[in-house]
Amino acid sequence: MAAEDLVVAMTGASGAAYGVRLVEVLLRAGRRVHFTFSPATAEVVQQELDRSIDPQQFAMADLLGEAADGLDHTRFHYHHYRDFQAGIASGSFLTGGMVVCPCSMGTLAAIAHGISENLIHRAADVHLKERRKLVLVPRETPLGLVQLRNMTAVTEAGAVVLPAMPGFYHRPSSIPQIIDFVVNRIVDQLAVASDLARRWGNPNDSGTSS
Repeated sequence: MAAEDLVVAMTGASGAAYGVRLVEVLLRAGRRVHFTFSPATAEVVQQELDRSIDPQQFAMADLLGEAADGLDHTRFHYHHYRDFQAGIASGSFLTGGMVVCPCSMGTLAAIAHGISENLIHRAADVHLKERRKLVLVPRETPLGLVQLRNMTAVTEAGAVVLPAMPGFYHRPSSIPQIIDFVVNRIVDQLAVASDLARRWGNPNDSGTSS
């Protein structure tokens, strides 16, 4: 079923942990994940998570670490960022949506102006033109006028701009809980059931962090 196929792209903004956790949560939810990442992502992942990922020689465990244990590796499909032969480069390849997490300001600009220089840009462009869900998760501050105008442009084109802005009403006591708050909001946009963080109005629900 097409809704089971979801595209996740990671780019060179800070916040690699959000993208890594998102991939894990989607796989645990039984979705097929089509994953791609930019070269700058490898630098951020190394800096923030002490993990080495290589676009030329990549395996799911390189990204997820111990979290890959017990997951169905057959539901994870990696696509090199230069591979325009990948199914996700075409509107005829049906998906239930795409997330760019984290989304760098450079990637945001390319998507806003339809500049398909790599598979990430092209797949995002496909989701916009096919009127499918596209969620962009920027992690940048402060925002300049150029970035704000690009966010307006992609929103007008149909994308959802979901900044990595964690809430604190659920009183997180750890970094993973802060990460899960944002990931929970992302998967809500994809209509993937999750309960990673307590929702407003549910004081007795502390959320889970499996």
